[in-house]
Amino acid sequence: MRVRLFGRGRDRGQTAIEFLGVTPLIILLAVALWQCALIGYTFSLAGNAADQAAHEGAVAQGLRRQACRDAAEKDLPQAWRDSMRQQPKCRISNGMYKAEVKLQVPVLVPGVLNWPFRVEGNGAFPLEADR
Repeated sequence: MRVRLFGRGRDRGQTAIEFLGVTPLIILLAVALWQCALIGYTFSLAGNAADQAAHEGAVAQGLRRQACRDAAEKDLPQAWRDSMRQQPKCRISNGMYKAEVKLQVPVLVPGVLNWPFRVEGNGAFPLEADR
């Protein structure tokens, strides 16, 4: 005769059911973390593009504005370059060459769908005199 101690036989499958109940929450957390990573990456791309644009515009001889715009798009991945509807704003202010780049944040998959808001990156570099 088998004696069951503390009802151990009734627990069969409980772990599997609990895991299935928590799985949607785990997936939701992973999606939220991925979206946060994309937002941070977009901030990083916008800042780097603005810094590169300001540097190229400051040291360019002649067509500063064109050099600034070309440099802003040069290192951007294609999905972010396509989402940049506005041209970078490049200008001279108080002996500094300043650039402003605005990028849209993708929703989960870059290049498919974007959030309606934009991330802004600013850069400045000391102006080099024309020779």
